[in-house]
Amino acid sequence: MAQWAYKVAYVDYRGRISCEGQETLIGNERRSAFARRYMNSLGKDGWELVGIQPLTANSAYYVFKRPAQEGDFAESTPPAASQQTPPAPESGPSVETA
Repeated sequence: MAQWAYKVAYVDYRGRISCEGQETLIGNERRSAFARRYMNSLGKDGWELVGIQPLTANSAYYVFKRPAQEGDFAESTPPAASQQTPPAPESGPSVETA
């Protein structure tokens, strides 16, 4: 079964892209040329745009994927919340009476 690596970029249509802690700002170019330049740079690294999640009228998340490569999963993933058991409360809920 193929493994995939994903990249999510926050795109502000006014001229800023933020991805994995790196900011890319629009230069002296049209917005469409700016977006095309950024996406072409990801395409050269094998990333394919697979989804767009609009956030506001001026921003969206762009989701990219590519076949997993060595180093794509270098960061450890925290355990899922469902795997952790919260501590049991020491007493029941408090009840106020009038």
